[in-house]
Formats: sequence, C-alpha cells, structure tokens
Amino acid sequence: MVAVVEYLASNNFFVELTLNGSKEPVDGTFLECQGFQCTQDVIEICEVTANKWGSAQKGQVVKTKIPGNVNSGNLTLCRCLSYSPTFWKWFETVYEGNWAKQAKDASITILSQANKPQARFELAGAWPANYKIGDVNAQGAEMLIEEVEIAFQSFKRTK
Repeated sequence: MVAVVEYLASNNFFVELTLNGSKEPVDGTFLECQGFQCTQDVIEICEVTANKWGSAQKGQVVKTKIPGNVNSGNLTLCRCLSYSPTFWKWFETVYEGNWAKQAKDASITILSQANKPQARFELAGAWPANYKIGDVNAQGAEMLIEEVEIAFQSFKRTK
C-alpha cells in the first residue's frame, strides 16, 4: 500500500500566546507569522596528526566540523490592529525593564485542510523585541496592520 502524503498549506495556522491582561490565549487572529528559523553554528577544528600524507615531511592536516550553539531567529506576528492594547502593553512592560516576568511560552500549530493539527512548534521564553504599526493614509482603505517581533530562547517541533 502506498502512503498518501498531505502537504500542509501556509494559510492554515493557529498561534497560541497568553499575555498578562488577556483572559484567554491571543490566538487565531494573525494574518502572518514570519521568521521560523533555527540554525546551529558550525565549529571547525583543525589538527595535525602524526600520519604522513603523500611525500610530505609533516603530519596530515585533518579538519573536523562539530556542532556549536543553536540560534533561533525572531518571529514576526502580523494582525489587523484592534482596540485591544494587549500587545502594546506587553512591549511597553519589556522596554521599561520588566522583561524577566514577561517571557512567555507560545506555540504555532499548522492545520491540515480538514482543520486537524498536523505540526506544532513551541517557543519558550518569548518576549517582544519590536512593535510596529503600519503606515496610515487618509486616501487608503487597507486594514491597519500591527506587527510584533518576538525574540525567544528555544524553538522545537513537538508534533
């Protein structure tokens, strides 16, 4: 029997993040979620062994690559600006120096076309690093976008 693979679409996701002053998770209201990235530094070690290589009079140079620190990019959440100041208050509390108690855990769940969770990514120690409101224009009719860039300590896939 051949396994059927369902490829997930980028437009069906769910963000869960509970902030102070919020009675329930801020979820499902985001237009975009950008910056899923986790990289690992490469440490290159170079050593000379006792082995002679070819006609060389000295030992053979051996390079080895080993994993270094894991780094994660910042995540940018975009949504339509609403009357709720929850994101602004979160950012304001952090920039006033009260960041330690503001680090939150968050998750992003990618749903199948049948709206069933298929992939889940968890972020630990998330805090707002940047807050941005889109440009206003008296001649425009577009939705006003609120962006929050979130730095986080760790990022892992749990499903």
